[in-house]
Amino acid sequence: MACSRAMVALMGLVLAALLFPAALSSRRPDQLISMTTDGQYHSTRPVVTIADGLTADYHDVSCPDLQGIVRTAVVEALQGDITIAADLLRMFFHDCFPQGCDASILLLGTPWSEMRMPPNLSLDIRRKVAFLMEDIRAKVHEACGPTVSCADIMALATHDAVIASGGKPYHVPLGRLDSIEPAPLRFVEELPPPTFSIGQLIAAFKSRSLDEKDLVVLSGAHTIGKAHCATFSDRFPNSDSDDFVRRLQDNCTADVNRRQDLDVTTPEKFDNKYYINLKQGKGVLTSDVQLLLNETTRGYVNDFADNEWWFWNQFGSSMSKMGMLQGPQGNVGRIRQQCY
Repeated sequence: MACSRAMVALMGLVLAALLFPAALSSRRPDQLISMTTDGQYHSTRPVVTIADGLTADYHDVSCPDLQGIVRTAVVEALQGDITIAADLLRMFFHDCFPQGCDASILLLGTPWSEMRMPPNLSLDIRRKVAFLMEDIRAKVHEACGPTVSCADIMALATHDAVIASGGKPYHVPLGRLDSIEPAPLRFVEELPPPTFSIGQLIAAFKSRSLDEKDLVVLSGAHTIGKAHCATFSDRFPNSDSDDFVRRLQDNCTADVNRRQDLDVTTPEKFDNKYYINLKQGKGVLTSDVQLLLNETTRGYVNDFADNEWWFWNQFGSSMSKMGMLQGPQGNVGRIRQQCY
């Protein structure tokens, strides 16, 4: 029996090597996905797993000034434009979810850029963030040589943006390599849209080794940032029975280009008001409101609304966890000499 299991395991390794020859090809394997008529989220296999070998002190010897360089640049950028904090958070999530945190979303100069794919068309902040990442990369590489990836720089910049907005420090795993090409469309299409039901959201996150708590915690990033009216217009048919939705619709009717604060109480401060707003019926996106429709996720909403320290603690854990996601080929790539 042990021999049979060993043979099966060996065959699996051989098959994996044939299917995903990371060292032999720069092409990334496609993944079959589907959204069936029952509205459920389906993924034929998990494309993203938790990486080994990433550590917070990865660059301490090769680039001891790294964190200071990144922090100074981010703080200066936020002084000029506070919205960059939310932009960084959103870009980091959109980079990590398809195939791991590899800065592939910053590759703007190709016809098949992730930014040209439907799930990312609303990321109108792409060039602003990409230029900031390139500016920081140039400073880091000038100080330390080409030892730090754009992916690590984006992870650190996102962390510093959270702190500068009122959040608390958290562990940032480092040691990533940069992708040399954008993620395939089929991977990017698995980004959960703001219209997803709670069942679809849970399934999407589980396909990335993220659980219900991670879903609720990472949704808390909506405590800062804005959304275009089109991203929550699916709620308008119910406006007659919901005062808050009717106000949202009226605002959008008055200005179709309006960008709505996702946290209607403290939109520029990283705090737990997002969850308090949810409990008061003031969630903006369908995906926000859906968190109240599942017993487990509703429990986390209540916990974080009642205890801001607990939210900060768990947000750090989930960000660290998401920051360690990697694609099917593992942590492969190189340190890019230009981020975009």
